[in-house]
Amino acid sequence: MVMAKGKIFVVSMVILTLVVVHVCAIATPLHELKKQAQGGGGGGEEEEEADRILALPGQPKVSFQQFSGYVTVNEAAGRALFYWLTESFQNPLSQPLVIWLNGGPGCSSVAYGASEEIGPFRINKSGSGLYLNKFSWNTVANLLFLETPAGVGFSYSNRSSDLLDTGDLRTAEDSLQFLIRWMDRFPRYKSREVYLAGESYAGHYVPQLARAIVAYNAKSKHPINLKGFMVGNAVTDNYYDNLGTVTYWWSHAMISDRTYHQLISTCDFTQQKESNQCETTYSYAMDQEFGNIDQYNIYAPPCNNSDGSTSSTRHKIRLPHRPHPIFRQISGYDPCTEKYAEAYYNRPDVQKALHANTTKIPYKWTACSEELNRNWNDTDVSILPIYRELIAAGLRIWVFSGDVDSVVPVTATRYSLAQLKLSTKVPWYPWYVKRQVGGWTEVYEGLTFATVRGAGHEVPLFKPRAALQLFKSFLRGEPLPKS
Repeated sequence: MVMAKGKIFVVSMVILTLVVVHVCAIATPLHELKKQAQGGGGGGEEEEEADRILALPGQPKVSFQQFSGYVTVNEAAGRALFYWLTESFQNPLSQPLVIWLNGGPGCSSVAYGASEEIGPFRINKSGSGLYLNKFSWNTVANLLFLETPAGVGFSYSNRSSDLLDTGDLRTAEDSLQFLIRWMDRFPRYKSREVYLAGESYAGHYVPQLARAIVAYNAKSKHPINLKGFMVGNAVTDNYYDNLGTVTYWWSHAMISDRTYHQLISTCDFTQQKESNQCETTYSYAMDQEFGNIDQYNIYAPPCNNSDGSTSSTRHKIRLPHRPHPIFRQISGYDPCTEKYAEAYYNRPDVQKALHANTTKIPYKWTACSEELNRNWNDTDVSILPIYRELIAAGLRIWVFSGDVDSVVPVTATRYSLAQLKLSTKVPWYPWYVKRQVGGWTEVYEGLTFATVRGAGHEVPLFKPRAALQLFKSFLRGEPLPKS
């Protein structure tokens, strides 16, 4: 999911029910007060059992265990992050733990990662129940979906000022505290192999959290067994992301030669605020040249209302890349999945089953928080220095791109990664899934890059089989299949 500071500025012109301010929680739930009295982490079978999901409304029978709830990450502020763990179908005690983060900033991993990408369930059109995703990543790993930072999804803070001044640094710090305290609650995961994964603005979250874990491990007697991370269509570097995005628009015939040259000559892609001439040019491209497309998959249909109209007008794109409200419909095989999530997760019986919204905060659950996104005040200009650190630390790093996304396009990622100047181990080649080209890949010293052919911004939504193959190869640390 994208909104991005240091990335494209997208504003949906129709916000509908998503204009929700994530204000402070009024109270702290009783079970959280008990945990805080134990130092915020607690631990043991009692806390784990309290988080067990017996069954979600409308859920098919499954053989794997599920847990969800809150972990307080800052007692003074009353910040608590919500998680949902879906353990592996097979041999969960021997499978790795994969922590999934969606981006935004301000978007929910429950809404996107869990419910329409890599999780075990999909939501039906009425929002009345769930059905199985046969390409779920918990076929080969234990999946932990984390809603971060506070203010995203069900996560909250009792200090309302937190939501008016947040950013990269606090997100990484709170996510690290979450993981430390969560493992106290689930000690069987303490020695488990851990991988991080995410997409879009999680191109910031994931490497930043990985760096925080590496720093924590250097001084801890109980290090987290972090082995690597993977990110898709990832916000990486302000300048090269922006340059690559404009290039993608032009190379895919979304804008004219004239507009392309004007953007290149008038926009300073390193600045957070552009010149009036640049803004005017981009507005012209958006209003007159893009047409009514979903920029997250330029070849997919939009989500239509019953009268044939689309659910919202097309998005605006701002340069340079920076945070933006992303309220929009997801397109793909079913372009209306975000609507189904909002119907389902606002049901009181669903929230009760998830142990969510226990403070009864007076706003609807939404896929993304506009307020948090608008007040994102801390961002790294470039993540490339962190890549260099983590390559040197020996982590397994994979970066992948759906090649029909125009928001964080493949050209942006290639331009950014080229600045690392890594030596090539395995030259560019097509990789395969079910005898079809799944995409293309190149293996560098310290990093693997792969494209996913025909996938939009949310790769597992558009190409679930190929995405699962990508994930399996990543976990094995093996190059993608050549045949």
